[in-house]
Amino acid sequence: MRFGIAFKLGCLMALFGMLPTGLAGYYIYHSSRDLLLQAAERDLLTSVQVLGRNLHASLRNISLDAQVLTNGPQVHDLDAIQDPALRTTVQDNLAESFRAMLLAHPDYMQIRLISTTDHGLELVRQDRDGSNIVRVEGADLQEKGHYGYVFEALHMPVGEVRISPIVINHEQGAHSGLGKPTLHVSTPVANADGKVFALLVINVDLDQLFTQLQGDLPKEYQVYLSNRWGDLLVHPDHRRTFGFDQGRRLFLQDEFPEVSRLLADTGPTALIGRSVEGDRRDKLVAAFVKLSDNAASAPFVVLGLGQPQSHVLAQTSRAGTSILQIALLFSVLALLAAVIASRALIRPLRSMTDAVELFSRERKISELPPRADELGVLAHRFHAMKQEILTQLGDLTSSRAAFEHLARHDPLTELPNRRMCFEQLEQALVAARVNDRKMALVFVDLDHFKEINDEHGHRFGDLVLQAVAKLLTSSSEGADCVARLGGDEFVMCFSDLKDPQKIIGLLEKLHQCFQLPLFIEGHRVKIHASMGVSLFPRDGDDIGTLIQHADHAMYRAKSAGRNRYSFEVLGGD
Repeated sequence: MRFGIAFKLGCLMALFGMLPTGLAGYYIYHSSRDLLLQAAERDLLTSVQVLGRNLHASLRNISLDAQVLTNGPQVHDLDAIQDPALRTTVQDNLAESFRAMLLAHPDYMQIRLISTTDHGLELVRQDRDGSNIVRVEGADLQEKGHYGYVFEALHMPVGEVRISPIVINHEQGAHSGLGKPTLHVSTPVANADGKVFALLVINVDLDQLFTQLQGDLPKEYQVYLSNRWGDLLVHPDHRRTFGFDQGRRLFLQDEFPEVSRLLADTGPTALIGRSVEGDRRDKLVAAFVKLSDNAASAPFVVLGLGQPQSHVLAQTSRAGTSILQIALLFSVLALLAAVIASRALIRPLRSMTDAVELFSRERKISELPPRADELGVLAHRFHAMKQEILTQLGDLTSSRAAFEHLARHDPLTELPNRRMCFEQLEQALVAARVNDRKMALVFVDLDHFKEINDEHGHRFGDLVLQAVAKLLTSSSEGADCVARLGGDEFVMCFSDLKDPQKIIGLLEKLHQCFQLPLFIEGHRVKIHASMGVSLFPRDGDDIGTLIQHADHAMYRAKSAGRNRYSFEVLGGD
């Protein structure tokens, strides 16, 4: 049986029509698949780095809370108090401070003041028990001298903080903390003579801490955490965590072999990994970073974020189905109209291939000539798919920008947060040293802010903080930085003070502004503030010292009657 040239040409054109279309679809499918996987990997790596920085920031904030509690004036005097009644009163005041800290931080399970004598007997202790805060007293106070977070912290200088390895809390009578993953933040407490007589210890609920940190992450993200040996501490399946506490070892590198490189002392600090469990589509794509903390007893931990590969490639699978359907339809049309299609196929296919290559190489979408046939449908689908890929890449970029903004700004007042504030202060201090300029640091703390919260509610208190933030920003001309450290505490920095006395005029202006009432939701509210000032280089040569002096000066202002300002060294209000 002989076949005519029309049939042969039809078959040839069908082959030519199907082959370029199939190759283009295959290329687009795999290019978009690789692009999506690479974008997902970059987003995971960015997200885990942001999460790691947030974890470091949280640990620094916990350490600062511990130092704040140890720097209270009554804490240093406790060792010298001999009167039992007065000593009990001071301990009651400390217990209230601990209770307030536990109420403000749901991730804190326990705060204790532990003596260096009597085998580490607890002096003051507040525990979280469900939704209640319980104070442990009398015979229920325990000896803790045999725990590492006590005897190891005793060898540390005053002012330093020890962060323990992450363990399961097996201490009896720990209320809500019993059986939960925890870490201990401990710091020595010295008396007026500089002798260490006690330790302050904060127990942190690891599950609650990570719940807060991953609150803004996409729901499909899964969090992993291991110690330096790879033992799982946080895992989507809680049954696989803390295996060493149950007599078995479950390692992160067994699921993600690439993590072994992170665990090596000379390995990289971040990498992308794939899980070994499941088939090709059920595998996880994950990013891991090594987090180190010189203040911690453990050299480092490994933090990771993962998501199912099938979730990343879902859009590519749908596009692949569309490409296959279009290719088949195009082949049938080419067989029926061989001669006509032979001239109409080459040019548009070449344009589409060039457009795909341009998109793959430079991520640019080139417009194809409009057509009313099947090739026009194909071009439209290609265009829609590329638009969708670019939209997703834009969304991923926006998410990264949002993470960075949240990590550096206070969400309530939109002022720089503690982290960004310290970065700006360090920059200003470096510039002041290089240019031999003077700099002033002002520590602002609102007076009786707790009574405002108690009387009008926390929502009203938030409005007051926002109003005070606007007041400080608008009234502090020449300020290099206005930031909120937390609670009702703010910091302002003035650099390049040619005349240090100029700061007095600025403080007077701020003081006068705080004498005027604020109108918030129909309420006429008087908000006063106590301000402490430290000067560089007179009061210190580093940010920590300047902050400390400004804080001391602020407390002197409060002790002198509040609603005023004070200089740390000058001694004048």
